[in-house]
Amino acid sequence: MRWQDVKAELLAAGPARLTGAPADEYITRSAAGPGAGGEGSVFFSMGGHRVRLSLDEMSDLEVIHRGGGVADLFHGSLQLNGRLERPGLHCPRQAYITVTGSCAFHCRYCPVPALRGQRKTIPEIVRLVESVRDRVTAISLTSGVLTTIGEEETYVRTVVKALRHFGLPIGVSIYPTELTPDRLHDLDVAEVKFNIEAATPEIFGEMCPELDYDRIWGVLERSVALFGRNRVFSNVIVGLGETDAEMEECIRRLTARGIIPVLRPLNPVAALSNRERPSAERLRRIFAMHEKALADEGLDTRVAQTMCTSCTGCDLVPGRD
Repeated sequence: MRWQDVKAELLAAGPARLTGAPADEYITRSAAGPGAGGEGSVFFSMGGHRVRLSLDEMSDLEVIHRGGGVADLFHGSLQLNGRLERPGLHCPRQAYITVTGSCAFHCRYCPVPALRGQRKTIPEIVRLVESVRDRVTAISLTSGVLTTIGEEETYVRTVVKALRHFGLPIGVSIYPTELTPDRLHDLDVAEVKFNIEAATPEIFGEMCPELDYDRIWGVLERSVALFGRNRVFSNVIVGLGETDAEMEECIRRLTARGIIPVLRPLNPVAALSNRERPSAERLRRIFAMHEKALADEGLDTRVAQTMCTSCTGCDLVPGRD
């Protein structure tokens, strides 16, 4: 079975039960996004590929840690021999940091507003990067919104300035203002990710009623003009109610503008806890659409240095999976 088929099955299955030898050094916990507030997750890898598995002691999918990172995965008839990867911060090989772990907005798929997490101080963030400097090749920053989008952007830019001395590529994914791309580009940020989240404006309006879909598209187009093709990304959640045709149209709209889509399977939490994850079959269909759209526009995920497309843990990524 091809890795992309295996990974589709695992992403559709959801969380895993971790058993065996102690594995604390391999467990990471999210402070942002739909994975925030859970029991943590592990990165299972084999053959140069990886998948992120959220942890749930009641899951039928089992990962047995044999010690020293060696692990076996069992799901139905599927048996895989691989390894648990030690994360940098949040994911392997990156210091991926949530600057503000709370949010003033209330997107229906996201648990972060209810968690009321704290904003990290700049000295705290610098210390976090220093703690993993020997095992990371990039810094990635994401954030909620403590008060306003503009105030958050100003704070994140201050964080970027404090991290530049590490000499690592920095990727940033925040809610943008119209001037965010220009301001981040002026700070030599390597890559940006501004998330349209939903395949259609109607679904976006239902899921994120406080945010502006058209503004994000405008910011993405401006970002490509500044950062270039292959350096601008956008999350689109798979499973919010869109059809395959709507998803393909959205993928094509992004790739035609030089933007690499990050297609994130729905994690049923927050107000969408009663929804189902997209099936493995659907994830494989959309992977094929995604792969062709990237190829048709000459886009290459393999050059990504930061954030989700570089990690690949949570998504099927053509060119890497």
